[in-house]
Amino acid sequence: MIKKGITRQIVLHYFIVVFLALVLVEFIFMLAVQRYYYESIYNTINQRITMTNDFKEPLSLVNGAEDGNNLSYLLVNLQLDNTELQILDLNGRVLASSTAFESEHAVLQTSDISQAMNGNVGRWVGRQPITGEQVMAVSHKLDLGGENTYIVRYLTSLDLVNSKLLVMGLLAAAVGVAVLAIVLIISIGMANSIVRPINNITAVSAQMARGRLDVRVKGNYKHELGELASTLNFMAHEIVRSNQIKDDFISSISHELRTPLTSIKGWSETLDSGGYDPEETRIGMGIISKETERLIGLVEEMLDFSKLQQNQMKLVKGTVNIREIVQETMLNVWAKAEQKQVHLKLETDETRAYNVHGDGNRLKQVFLNVVDNAIKFSHENSWIFLSVKEENGQIIAAVQDTGIGISEEHLIKVRDRFFQVNHQNGGTGLGLAITQELVELHEGTITMQSELGSGTTVTVTLPAVAEEMGTEESVTQPDDTEVREATDVKLDPEKS
Repeated sequence: MIKKGITRQIVLHYFIVVFLALVLVEFIFMLAVQRYYYESIYNTINQRITMTNDFKEPLSLVNGAEDGNNLSYLLVNLQLDNTELQILDLNGRVLASSTAFESEHAVLQTSDISQAMNGNVGRWVGRQPITGEQVMAVSHKLDLGGENTYIVRYLTSLDLVNSKLLVMGLLAAAVGVAVLAIVLIISIGMANSIVRPINNITAVSAQMARGRLDVRVKGNYKHELGELASTLNFMAHEIVRSNQIKDDFISSISHELRTPLTSIKGWSETLDSGGYDPEETRIGMGIISKETERLIGLVEEMLDFSKLQQNQMKLVKGTVNIREIVQETMLNVWAKAEQKQVHLKLETDETRAYNVHGDGNRLKQVFLNVVDNAIKFSHENSWIFLSVKEENGQIIAAVQDTGIGISEEHLIKVRDRFFQVNHQNGGTGLGLAITQELVELHEGTITMQSELGSGTTVTVTLPAVAEEMGTEESVTQPDDTEVREATDVKLDPEKS
């Protein structure tokens, strides 16, 4: 017996459908065969009745004879092989019979007789009251003129036909059983072809749930099962990749946190011991302050990403001038660029306001991260070009450097969370992921184009607002001379 499950359900459904179809077909088939045989018998008798018209004239010659002679003459001339012939009067009383099957003078009241009395050819199928045999009776009225009007009734047994129909029915049933057996075998095979892959996928899923993410669903499955297997394998691959990224992130952030903490602890202990001159104390306090700011930046970056992932980032939106945001960003990174001998240049129309509807602080965070990365990956004495323009109702801000660039392999992953090209470079790997999330919250897009060894271009596109709305946020406009001053940056091949 098939155990409970999908296999049993599939086999049972197929079996029931085919069984009902076979029962219906065989019922219709047997009904048609029975009708064919019965109609054949009726047509044979009806043809004989039609031929009776040829006997009317010679039969009318015996009108002058005695009634018994008329009946005998009719029995002789109207007889049909394998059929009992009965002559009845108009009241249904049997006057004569070619056999002793019905006693004479018996009164018959079957439907064929009433139909014959009305001038039609009547037919009746039923059982003989005495023998219980199934018969067919066909009757018609024969008018020989005068008072010589009779009901001629042909009566034939259907037992032989029914026995043949029974044999045919048993044969059809045997064929039906054979068909059901074949269907059962095929449906079991079909069900197994579906259930076996499902069982395999289930087993692999159970191993994955227990932590064995190296296992994969094997087999060239088709259609939906193939898609399911591919999806499960892809899911396992992504989990492994995510776990690796998470492990790399934990390793990286642990290193990032350990370095400033070590500096803070070392200088704290040094300063606590006393005996140092004011200059050395000032240097130590400066290092402690710098490393503290670094720690705060790391923590804030992780908190921002957590808020974005949980859709808890709240924006305070107003009308913001992107050109002013970019100029302020350049002032903020001025010191870092000067240290690394990198020159910044802004190309924009100073007479126009490039307004967008957004959160000024968050948009500044976007450009700080982009420009900071550009400085970090630029060569000494190189240039970073910033531009702001408006096209087709969009504000387009681009940051182009001529630094080390990004390979095509890493370019498609660089905005993934925790991803770092080189884990030795420090950082959390969240900077570009947060940047992209913030841009998308402003209904904008960020694109990156890069070629290894030639530099990178990051383009931020935001929907513009009409200039007459005015600027709702106060952003300090730096002096143009200060913005365009060249500052040098020495690049370490690092990327956050």
